[in-house]
Amino acid sequence: MRSILTLIFLSVLFSTHAQTDITGTVTDPSGIPIQGANIYLEGTYDGASSDENGSFSFTSSETGQQNLVVSFLSFETYSLIQDVTSMTDLKIVLKEDVNSLDSVVLNAGTFSAGDNSKASVLTPLDIVTTAGADGDFIGALQTLPGTSNNEEDGRLFVRGGDANETNIYIDGLRVFQPFAATTNNLPTRGRFSSFLFKGTNFSTGGYSAEYGDALSSVLQLNTIDEPDQEKTELQFINVGLGGGNTQKWGKNSLSLNAFYLNLKPYQEIISQRVEWIKPYESLSGEAVYRHKFNNGLLKVYGGLSYSNFEFIQEDINVPEGVNFGLKNRNLYVNTSYKGTLGNDWSIASGISYANDYNNIDIINTDVNDRENSFHLKLKLRKRFSNRVKLNFGAEQFINTFSEDVEVSDVDTIKTNYDNNSTAVFTEANVFFSKKLAMQVGLRGVHNSLLDYTKVSPRVSLAYKTSSKSQISLAYGDFYQAPQQNVLKFNSTLDPEKSSHYILNYLYQNNGRTFRAEGYYKSYESLIKFDTEIPEFDSVFNNNGDGYATGIDIFWRDNKSIKNLEYWISYSYLNTERDYRNYPNRATPNFAAEHNLSLVTKYWIRDWKSLLSTTYNFGSGRPYNDPNESVFQNQKTRTFNSLNFSWAYLISQQKILYFSVSNVLGFDNVFNYQYANTPDVSGNFARRPIRPNADRFFIVGFFWTISDDKKDNQLDNL
Repeated sequence: MRSILTLIFLSVLFSTHAQTDITGTVTDPSGIPIQGANIYLEGTYDGASSDENGSFSFTSSETGQQNLVVSFLSFETYSLIQDVTSMTDLKIVLKEDVNSLDSVVLNAGTFSAGDNSKASVLTPLDIVTTAGADGDFIGALQTLPGTSNNEEDGRLFVRGGDANETNIYIDGLRVFQPFAATTNNLPTRGRFSSFLFKGTNFSTGGYSAEYGDALSSVLQLNTIDEPDQEKTELQFINVGLGGGNTQKWGKNSLSLNAFYLNLKPYQEIISQRVEWIKPYESLSGEAVYRHKFNNGLLKVYGGLSYSNFEFIQEDINVPEGVNFGLKNRNLYVNTSYKGTLGNDWSIASGISYANDYNNIDIINTDVNDRENSFHLKLKLRKRFSNRVKLNFGAEQFINTFSEDVEVSDVDTIKTNYDNNSTAVFTEANVFFSKKLAMQVGLRGVHNSLLDYTKVSPRVSLAYKTSSKSQISLAYGDFYQAPQQNVLKFNSTLDPEKSSHYILNYLYQNNGRTFRAEGYYKSYESLIKFDTEIPEFDSVFNNNGDGYATGIDIFWRDNKSIKNLEYWISYSYLNTERDYRNYPNRATPNFAAEHNLSLVTKYWIRDWKSLLSTTYNFGSGRPYNDPNESVFQNQKTRTFNSLNFSWAYLISQQKILYFSVSNVLGFDNVFNYQYANTPDVSGNFARRPIRPNADRFFIVGFFWTISDDKKDNQLDNL
């Protein structure tokens, strides 16, 4: 009996001595106690929670080295590995989790349109349901601040830059001819179907070191990674018809779509200001194949389009008008891979190829040009921690161009060039806390045709002023090689340069977004020539310069009024430049001082209808009157347009759609063309450059057939 009692006593004594007290306090970086933090030894049930003073205490029978884990919402998980006997009076400071929803976002100069972006101001649905855009994502982006409404062109004009200063990328790879071929004063559209994209990042300035060869802005389009279901989509509209199908099997999926467009039915109903010989007609097809690997995703995109038209365009210097015809064929292929390599490394790589052919007939001149372009890219990313991430990579651009110009009774004129460039870039994202973050990058490029090497720094800084607001700063240098119409005549020029300075304020709260951004952009080494347009005998130089400064305001609200979403954009722009054949610095015709857009979308449940309106306003744009002595001394009348669309759900998967642009028939004038020679009174006659038609309308029927019988094409309208 005495032996048994002795054994029990020794056992209890041993157990008592094996228990270790673990104590300490948990605070944030400011020393404020954190209540409710979870503290425990990994792999055991031993632990506790911190009290209102941040203190904790518990005992454990574990011995030797152990991993003490401390976690709390919105803070990074803390880990301490040491002997349990030394885990007393611990002073644990938790770092704020920079990946939390309320952390700062580096967003100066960038508009994000994606459901998963913390700084999104639009959704993918917004991009394609904007009245007046007619399903073209470029049309929707023109309602954002920083853009100028140039309805006679159709491309993106950003912060005093012309349309050639914006580059477009799909899945990180360059798109070389993103717009359908056209001619002066005949607006174009983007080549790509909007429903293929899951998100958009539109940088109006200060964009990442990953991208280059653009003086003003970059538009990044990201295709859908994986479709949610198999479906078929059919479209029947008054100017064409189309269809698409998506299939899934195993780790693979394939989406196909095609569209035929013919504007003849529309042009026969709506009066036109040009004489159409062959109305605009196009046929396009696209395919996206996806394969999901264990550690990555492969996507292959291919697009093929053909278009042609012929018309007689009014010209004040040619009484009978100018006969113009164009046939275009474009092929674009894009292959990309994104995946993880382990140990917090990831890779993004790809290649894009474009083949573009144009046959142009102008009076007695026949022009044939061919362009082949490649973009190869490799980017690596290392995540050192939640706070430090590093991107670096290299890319190669290969471009060949040739043109044959045949003029009646004149020998054929041939021009060609090979323009290749190599670029390397690196960029680091550093989050000092969830309130303060910095992105700093460097890009270097060497162009073999023009024999130059340039290095451009990029940096941005963001600070969260409250749980709902932040301010951002950005600076960057940007270079761009001369355009095709110059390179074919001269290959000895330097690249053009711009420098961006941006200050941004962002407020987001409960479905409401306010954004204000001020900027200054300087231009150097702009290309000048001494003829009306670039020609064989033009004298070229890099003596041009200029500036653009302004303020962009954006407000969006989808909470104040039930079933109503709206946004308001306003831009003030002050810009002048000395380039092309300008005799001095002046504001170019494409730049309006004031731009305003109001977009509304209202869902009427009883009508099963989505009603959308877009109002666009632009102040008068400058133009040059040769009857006056001052260059660019006049301004056009203000631009006004009210657009309307109505989507009616016949059933969940059948939609009847109607849209009309410029409902009120505003008489807009974009510019004036003057005669080359004065009349007998010494005055130069002129004609206004106006839209080819005051209104454009679409009537369509959209039918979706899907597995869940719920999906529809509202996001395509």
